[in-house]
Amino acid sequence: MSLSPSHHPKVSRLLLLAAVSGMLGGCFQPLYGGSTGAALQAELAAIAIEPVPDRLGHYLGNELRFALNGAGSSVAPRYRLFLTPRERVQSPVIDTISGRATAGTIVVDVDYRLIPAAGGEPVAQGVAFAAASYDRTNQRFANIRAARDAEIRDAKALADQIKTRLAATLSTGR
Repeated sequence: MSLSPSHHPKVSRLLLLAAVSGMLGGCFQPLYGGSTGAALQAELAAIAIEPVPDRLGHYLGNELRFALNGAGSSVAPRYRLFLTPRERVQSPVIDTISGRATAGTIVVDVDYRLIPAAGGEPVAQGVAFAAASYDRTNQRFANIRAARDAEIRDAKALADQIKTRLAATLSTGR
């Protein structure tokens, strides 16, 4: 007695699944995998970040510098990254008795453009978005520090998003 696929539908499905997954297995490449990982890391390290104004710009610039060139090596820039952040504070929860906000959310949108150092059309551009909440109290300095911590969390999230998008663009050569 033989096991033919027509007699056992589960076996035929399993064989079909194995064949499809075998064909698709070669279609995916890890972002930093293989021989292009070192080349991609060198490309990311060659991105010069243009100065960004304000405190949020300081945090975002520092996070991106570390994310793109964590080794701190001095590399001749091949690209320039321009960032334009927009920050706003939302107060989603208001105490009905005192009329004061008990929580705040710092929402940040960043337009980014990566252009070749020599100039020309952007290699990558887009908008990254992050939001971080914090609690508000009656203590003024505690509120200021909590808002600043939320800005720092936003800057880290934005740096991670932008780095991933730039790495994806540079790894595909588009």
